[in-house]
Amino acid sequence: MNKPKMTTDKGVPSNSRVLMLLGQLEKLNGESMLADPEITRQITAKILHLIQTQEKTRKDIMSKGSSGMEVILATLENTRDLQTILNILYILNELLTVGGGRRIGVFVSKGGTGILLQLVLSASKESPPSEEVMLQLHSVLAKVGPKDRKFGVKARLNGALNVTVNLLKQNLQNHKLLLPCLLVLRVYSSNSVNAVSLGKNGVVELMLKIIGPYSKKNTSLLKVSLDTLGALLKSKTNARRAVVHVPVLLYIYQDWHRNDTFHRHMLIRKGVLGCLKNITNSKLGRKAFIDADGMRILYNTSTECLPVRTLDPLINTSSLIMRKCFPKNRLPLPTIKSVFHHQLLHVPAGGPVAQLYNQPPGGVPIYQFYTKPPWVDDVVDDSDDNEDAEAENDTENEEEEKNNHAGNDDIETDINKLRPKETHSRPFEELKIYERFFMELSEDFQVFNFDNPKRGVTATPAAPKSHRPIIVPTSQALPPKHPTAAILQGECPHPAPVPRLDLDTINITKDQDGCCDHTHTRPHPGAGLEQELVQGLERVSLDGAGPRGGGGGGGVNRHNRQPPLLAGGVAARPGGGGQEMLAEEWAEEEGGEGAVLEVPDTALLLPLHDPDLYVEMVKSTRSVPQYSEVAYPDYFGHVAPTFREHILERVYGVQRTKIFQDIERLIHPNDILDKVVYDLDIQSCPVVDDGESLKFNSQFESGNLRKAVQVRKFEYDLVLNSDINSNHYHQWFYFEVSGMRVGAPYRFNIINCEKSNSQFNYGMQVLMYSVQEAISGRPRWIRTGTDICYYKNHFSRSSIAAGGQKGKSYYTMTFSMIFNHKDDVCYFAYHYPYTYSTLKMHLQKLEALRTPQIYMRQDVLCETLGGNSCPLLTITAMPESTSNDQICLFRNRPLVFLSARVHPGETNASWVMKGTLEFLMGSSPLAQSLREAYIFKIVPMLNPDGVVNGNHRCSLSGEDLNRQWQSPSPELHPTIYHTKSLLQYLAAIQRAPLVFCDYHGHSRKKNVFMYGCSLKETVWETNISATSCELHEDLGYRTLPKILSQMAPAFSMASCSFVVERSKEATARVVVWREIGVQRSYTMESTLCGCDQGKYKGLQIGTRELEEMGAQFCVALLRLKRLTSPLELRKRAHLLDVESDLMETRCKVSSNPSTYVLEDEEHTFMEEVDYSAESGDEADNDPDTADPHDNHLSDSESNNHRDSLT
Repeated sequence: MNKPKMTTDKGVPSNSRVLMLLGQLEKLNGESMLADPEITRQITAKILHLIQTQEKTRKDIMSKGSSGMEVILATLENTRDLQTILNILYILNELLTVGGGRRIGVFVSKGGTGILLQLVLSASKESPPSEEVMLQLHSVLAKVGPKDRKFGVKARLNGALNVTVNLLKQNLQNHKLLLPCLLVLRVYSSNSVNAVSLGKNGVVELMLKIIGPYSKKNTSLLKVSLDTLGALLKSKTNARRAVVHVPVLLYIYQDWHRNDTFHRHMLIRKGVLGCLKNITNSKLGRKAFIDADGMRILYNTSTECLPVRTLDPLINTSSLIMRKCFPKNRLPLPTIKSVFHHQLLHVPAGGPVAQLYNQPPGGVPIYQFYTKPPWVDDVVDDSDDNEDAEAENDTENEEEEKNNHAGNDDIETDINKLRPKETHSRPFEELKIYERFFMELSEDFQVFNFDNPKRGVTATPAAPKSHRPIIVPTSQALPPKHPTAAILQGECPHPAPVPRLDLDTINITKDQDGCCDHTHTRPHPGAGLEQELVQGLERVSLDGAGPRGGGGGGGVNRHNRQPPLLAGGVAARPGGGGQEMLAEEWAEEEGGEGAVLEVPDTALLLPLHDPDLYVEMVKSTRSVPQYSEVAYPDYFGHVAPTFREHILERVYGVQRTKIFQDIERLIHPNDILDKVVYDLDIQSCPVVDDGESLKFNSQFESGNLRKAVQVRKFEYDLVLNSDINSNHYHQWFYFEVSGMRVGAPYRFNIINCEKSNSQFNYGMQVLMYSVQEAISGRPRWIRTGTDICYYKNHFSRSSIAAGGQKGKSYYTMTFSMIFNHKDDVCYFAYHYPYTYSTLKMHLQKLEALRTPQIYMRQDVLCETLGGNSCPLLTITAMPESTSNDQICLFRNRPLVFLSARVHPGETNASWVMKGTLEFLMGSSPLAQSLREAYIFKIVPMLNPDGVVNGNHRCSLSGEDLNRQWQSPSPELHPTIYHTKSLLQYLAAIQRAPLVFCDYHGHSRKKNVFMYGCSLKETVWETNISATSCELHEDLGYRTLPKILSQMAPAFSMASCSFVVERSKEATARVVVWREIGVQRSYTMESTLCGCDQGKYKGLQIGTRELEEMGAQFCVALLRLKRLTSPLELRKRAHLLDVESDLMETRCKVSSNPSTYVLEDEEHTFMEEVDYSAESGDEADNDPDTADPHDNHLSDSESNNHRDSLT
């Protein structure tokens, strides 16, 4: 070794005594040291004395620029004198004990680790080895090891591993030497290769000899032994080797739990649990844990720990182990494919849909649910894949979040793909057929009568109506069913059927004041008039009414008196069961004996809603299951509540409580009913009604619930249906519940969710619609449910449905509910439902509201796979006259192209679109100015089939339509194909839209925000080297989002992103930007939960806010027009003042600088939110509904994934 030269720092006096001694020591390095070791011994002893007595001496040696550490290490390397070695080791222990990581970093940088390891090897060759030298060596190594990233590799290459292990074996009773050796061994074991090597050398068994039952002695030694064993067991090889010791570890844990009454040794107990956690990462370990009755042991000990808040780390780890070891089950379904099937005439050549069609058809009877047919598509997978990640991180997504922020590999790096295409892919001759959808571009209005302008533009005729009956669904209208043997065979008993209400026979008239006056019926063959109406509506009764279906004949209460006005100014319409009465009898006996159905008249509050018109729209809607029922909420309508609905504050311990209740199913199996009460797989008899259970129904438009299983008296497991022609996408739900008991605490578990996290963990609630509330004058969806949480469960996902990934599980979304009304019928939904029939009704009502100043045309763009029409709207302002100048101005207005609802489960997109359409058809000066500024082409629902059939994401082709824009098929994706063709036609005639915006919903972020496309911002996120010429780009794409952030309280500019990702290259936003050349091409995302900034901070979003967002988008377009058109600004200065006044009144909060802060900070929950039993879960490939920097959670939400409690 080269001799280092002594230097001194300027701040250290040259006559410092320690520097003088170090200088002397430097001169002795070499042959003189070996010749006269006494002098070296004396010098090192003096340095040690100075270090022990003077803090300044330590600083002098470790100061920047000092070579004192080099001299000491050189002496240690060269000397052979035992006392000198001990003196230097004492010196190093003193120096490295204080000063933190900086001093150890200096030591490592000078090569100290290698010198110490070499000394360990040399000392081991002494016979016998010096115990004190080994003690001091391992004490220093224990300090240095955790700070040296290559410590494990150095030790293995040096041969020090075996030395330490042999030392341990020879000194199991020497606790003084044992502790530092264990500390070093713990660091060795952090290296996976070392851990395997040590396991083969018997170290796992050695640790188990040291670990023992409760004792007040040597607790520090026991704690380090457990940590070392835990590190060793992170290796699956070692974990399998330790499987036989699971009963011993459980006994030790029980013993410490029982005797540690004052909880002074929680870390030891946690260490034992850590070892069990790592062992159970393997299949053999889980089996051994179950066989040793580990579930019951940990359940009982955890239950006893619940009252002590400081023991939460033990409870959480126990919960994690129990959930992981809970036996994996298949979903209680015959097949994970959708219960409904639509035969495709053109099956894709490859992909998931083709794979689905290659599987054998059909399902299996209910009694075969827990058997495994040879072709079954859903198998239990106990694979150990992905489980090593569990050892590194107990809470899923945290590492994924870090990796996401470290770098996104999905970002597009090919500059050529980031530039718009200069050539069109289709010849103009093919596109000329779309000219008929742009009549406004060639309209001369010569035949238009400006005295009666409404006759000049007509809409496309409505589709022919179906003649099948449409029924308002109620659980009572279903025939009574009993769980007999016939049901188990897939058959259903056939009691006398109860006639259903045919809405074709009902004609509801209203008086001039808009209130319902009479209910008339047309004769219906084969049934009495009154009896038929009563039987159709008998499911709903008011509190205090007589028995359901009571009375021999039943009847309609007809009267000539104005019905009473309900709360909120909503009129009521009497009807219902009971004895038949005349009008005079009704006047004398208000209410009668039977139930009275008061149907709310919401015409004044909902000008676009008409129950009768809705029923007519349903008749022409085609569904795969051929629905013939209408859900009450869609029939009655929804009036947004006037009160605020706050984001739900998470209750401490709620998730843990729910998980323990799930674990009790295995601990106390006799308490579980496991009774199927609703099953669409038995289509002849889906409802089992025994009078004791809740009744479920989802057989109506947009409904989704496949199966309901009663687990306990007031607890139900619910299974959602897959998208048609798919075997996954479980998120959207919409179902009916009846037969509830007032005040009973019901728990509902949706057990086959797929996403790895949800806003249900951050304050989002489910939506409920109560029919009793509706007929009492409050027809509305409200946020409801308590004890809401979302976590991984024990139902195994098939690798077929998980994209080939093994070892995946489903997730449970659970909520609790107490019903307030007897004999109520309630509906639950993921978000505010908006059906295809609702859209058709709204469009017809909007057309009826058209004024002479509005040019509105409704075309049928195409027919979907299911036979439904896809509407295309054209909205603009009529020209002022037929003069050439006016016609020219009319034709040359820039176009704005809007679309929505490509994903059926994102119903919020339709509510935003509703707000946009209502604003565009409004009579305000701003609306008229907007119509004069643009021609709007709107496809309000890109996926009608998915919406009708209750899909979450796909169309009937089983594919995500927002991934088909690059090469859409006219046979499989007609709505996308023809919508893209419209845009291609516009590009071909040099009339590409100024703005394209596709409305979406986002399930895992708050606020409303936009995704756009930018060459510059994409390149900035990568390591691409590009010249300024290559990155030349107009920043106009940021203008519209910026305007929205200034005027819309729910909009967050901080959440916007303009980065283009590879996985999104086939989405509408990217394709329209790249292929059509629309710079302002956006996806506008609306939260399903609520806002964390602005005026609506802390509130859940509702339909009022969503519709407001749609209207504000229109106002932003007007502001965009005026910002980019100075002439227009001067011409319409007075309207600009009106707009400014409007913006000031609506957006006063925008002047507050704190309104649109960039932070997403959410409050950390007191309880650790443990989302999974295994980490390393799949990344969710969200639609264009995923932030490139936030595919999983926002930054704030990932902060809640903590390893320890706060």
